[in-house]
Amino acid sequence: MAVTLLYLIIGFIIIEFLVSKYIDYKNLKTWELPIPAELKDLYTPEQVTKAKDYAQANARISSISDFISLGVSLAMLLLGFAAVDRFAKGLTTNTILQSLIFFAIMGLGSFVIGLPFSIYRTFVIEEKFGFNKSTLSTFIADKIKGMLIGAVIGGVLISLLVFLFQLLGSTFWLAAWAVLSGFSIFFAMFYTNLLLPIFNKLTPLEGGELRQAIEEYAGKVDFPLTNVFVMDGSKRSSKANAFFSGLGSKKNIVLYDTLIKDLSTEEITAVLAHEVGHYKKKHVLQGILLSVAQMGLLFFLFGWLSTNPLLAQMLGAEENNFHLALIAFMLLYSPIGTLTGLFMNLFSRKNEYEADRYAKETFSEGPLISSLKKMTVNHLSNPQPHPAYVFMHYSHPTLLQRMRAMKG
Repeated sequence: MAVTLLYLIIGFIIIEFLVSKYIDYKNLKTWELPIPAELKDLYTPEQVTKAKDYAQANARISSISDFISLGVSLAMLLLGFAAVDRFAKGLTTNTILQSLIFFAIMGLGSFVIGLPFSIYRTFVIEEKFGFNKSTLSTFIADKIKGMLIGAVIGGVLISLLVFLFQLLGSTFWLAAWAVLSGFSIFFAMFYTNLLLPIFNKLTPLEGGELRQAIEEYAGKVDFPLTNVFVMDGSKRSSKANAFFSGLGSKKNIVLYDTLIKDLSTEEITAVLAHEVGHYKKKHVLQGILLSVAQMGLLFFLFGWLSTNPLLAQMLGAEENNFHLALIAFMLLYSPIGTLTGLFMNLFSRKNEYEADRYAKETFSEGPLISSLKKMTVNHLSNPQPHPAYVFMHYSHPTLLQRMRAMKG
């Protein structure tokens, strides 16, 4: 039975990989299609060529990375996970330390494999197409900070989960669900104040035309605006973005400095109106509740299966434990995870339409459409991605879909 499960997982991984690569290929072919009439003013012929070259460059490096990841995943399934487990057990008899060592090796291995591709994307592809503003020292500092934060937070969570697993057995899922849900909500509330400043500098938006326009709009729609920050996004990339964070009564708007540079005051206010739409339509709360529910389902199923020796046997180990059970379960859960991911993307795209409609009703669709066009060009995005690619990967509708919805 364990061998059968292993072969089923391998089959799913290979099929998922092949389907993904085929959809990627079909998406690249859309660059050969004529630009729709509504987007004729989007790119100049030179910009179309540049955007197509950018897409092809990213597709090539992603294909190489994905092929290597596939090979590593299959090797780990057949040999690696059990070997790392034996290594961890050879170092200590403490089960919490064993899991920490196991996941530390997994994380370090993933980091080492992904690092050359990250370097190439940043300093070759992004540099070639004019996006990269990151220096080598900033890049290294980001990686070190990310590893340290991941080690601290991940270490604490893993230790706590292993402890609960040992203490409560198969019923530990309730406590684990509560811990992870609380952790997720906490960082949703305090991300801007706690984590973001570790990587980026946030400064209050100075008084002037833009701040006045933002505050006037927030007052008009009764949005509880606490702070408006400018983030030094240009420290790493020329790409523009904006978002708001926080739950409850405290709402922080974060504008990339590149967004302020590229968009007009009216366009930035329209982008803000879209973000406020997410708040007014309770999309953030809905997303958190869906995420918590999904996490509950995951932990319930894991608690139900975690004590089954088949999970460890499937990975070539003789004895079950928390980290092997978790790895095996996540592999078994992956088909369900793929389906829930598609549903979450569908849900997210619906929310984007609603936020666009709110911005249209409370401000104006013209500036929002022009801002979306500018950001599409700014990111060298595909103006008409393949429908299958959108269905699989996009959390937002395409530019053309959003334009037609707002003008309809």
